[in-house]
Amino acid sequence: MPTTIAQGFATLSSNLEITDLQAGTVSTRQQGVRDAVASDFTVLQSFLTGSYKRNTMIAPLAEADVDVFMVLDPSYFQKHTPVTLLEAVRTSLRKQYPSTPRFSKNGQAVTITFSDFQVDVVPAFNRQGGGYLIPNANSGSWIATDPTRHESIWTEQNKAHHGDLIPFIKMIKCWNREHSRYLRSFHLETLVLEVLRNVTMSNWESAVRYFFDKARTMISLPMGDPAGYGGNLADYLTATDQTEAKKRVDAAYDRAKDAEAYIAAGKIADAYGRYRIIFGDYFPAYG
Repeated sequence: MPTTIAQGFATLSSNLEITDLQAGTVSTRQQGVRDAVASDFTVLQSFLTGSYKRNTMIAPLAEADVDVFMVLDPSYFQKHTPVTLLEAVRTSLRKQYPSTPRFSKNGQAVTITFSDFQVDVVPAFNRQGGGYLIPNANSGSWIATDPTRHESIWTEQNKAHHGDLIPFIKMIKCWNREHSRYLRSFHLETLVLEVLRNVTMSNWESAVRYFFDKARTMISLPMGDPAGYGGNLADYLTATDQTEAKKRVDAAYDRAKDAEAYIAAGKIADAYGRYRIIFGDYFPAYG
């Protein structure tokens, strides 16, 4: 049973991992979804993106979204608006999955719900000058993005942090899921990236406290796409949601600060108690 802080965080990290068996299930399911779209559309390229590809997806798989990027022939761009393109993709997917296809919450994909996880199908077009254009049904506009560049950035920054950035992102995503879910995955990951840029993580406990301290002010600021595209990753937050999210960040900071004080005083069991409030049952019980 874990009795040190290092053992506690090691167990937390392990508890958040997707298993090899689950990864195999994802591989089979997403390939079926790709084949379904390709039966009705001319697909130039398709690949996995999102947190699964960036290795930042956290367990349980049942609460995860696996993103499949489908780069379509440019002729469809001339025929469709963002809304009608997503509707056409949803109609195609209904042939194979009659009851589940729906627009994703952010209006950028069609979601297929399986019993154990979801697949978000993102139709896209090659963008002149690089990257891709994807639809936004909520605004009726096209969004410029480049998930392959995001993967490179995450990999580069993880190397800069000696492999600690990816597990830390998973820990912070665990906190978000346990306490609010106000923050969308990619926004939160980018926030972690920016808070820790050019910072050395000496141990998990100080990194947790440092992140929540800096996030208290940064959460209310616009957040740009790290790949250099326009837009604000935080623009989905209403004023009320922003206030509520900040309250939870403040509370997490206070608990992380208390935990470090307990560690300094040798009260490891009490520190465990604070981390179990922050991360829920994914952080183990002491002893």
